[in-house]
Amino acid sequence: MTLATAPWAVLSLVLNLVLVPADVVDRFEDVPECMEYFYAGKVPEWGASTPEVTRLCQRFVNRYHFATLYDTRHRIAVYSAYIFEPSNGGGREKRWFVEPQLVNSSWGSEMKDGYWLGKDNPDVYLGERQALDEDYKHSGFDRGHLNPNGHHAVPSRNATFTLTNVVPENPKMNQGSWQIHESQLTDLFSSQCSKAYVLVGALPSSDSWIVKNGVRRVNIPDYVWNAYCCLDNNGRPVASGAATARNTEENKVIKRSLDELGNFLQQFTNTPIGELFLNNCQP
Repeated sequence: MTLATAPWAVLSLVLNLVLVPADVVDRFEDVPECMEYFYAGKVPEWGASTPEVTRLCQRFVNRYHFATLYDTRHRIAVYSAYIFEPSNGGGREKRWFVEPQLVNSSWGSEMKDGYWLGKDNPDVYLGERQALDEDYKHSGFDRGHLNPNGHHAVPSRNATFTLTNVVPENPKMNQGSWQIHESQLTDLFSSQCSKAYVLVGALPSSDSWIVKNGVRRVNIPDYVWNAYCCLDNNGRPVASGAATARNTEENKVIKRSLDELGNFLQQFTNTPIGELFLNNCQP
């Protein structure tokens, strides 16, 4: 006996197939909720031509929290883009999340605890296109947030604990000058900005890696950098700035203008980097 499928059931199936959200996307511009993290809807050209790069709309507890341009060859982020929000405490994760859709595009569209995802899929290697927690263990490097957990309230703060948002950072730099710089930005954004758009990125090294069992697993970047665009209550730019730091025990942050950061980044590519923010965050 053949049972006819009710028309509403077919429609429901079609809608589910169409509306299932994705973490890994072809273009940020295709996901309006993801575009919210870029000032005036402008996605930087910086990093777009990186080989084997992918775009992540970072999804946690059924909504997006920030965007990441991710280098699957070096297994570190090119940058993460986010909007600052004052922290409300809590949300410091002991778990480290991974991106299921970097393992299999048909898997769920939300970051998952890497430990349990591995337990649930014992025959599948999760780390072909992304870093894993075990890569960082006993490496001598911190899991350094690009988008810092301290610049968010729960649950966005929890969402920053994805390994697609961290890079190997020198502990002295990460826990010293860079952490101080992030705290200074918190004070600046809280006191002077109605809204602050932020980009934080890393510049991969030519040949420095975390190596596990003879395999080059995660590139150790030479530099980390950030840039911000600060708006007033009317959505007009009122302040901007940037900074860079060598990923070494030098433990020093150099503060720069957006123009100076552009000139700095241009040293590492033959492709014009363009503007990081629309009109270089000028009124």
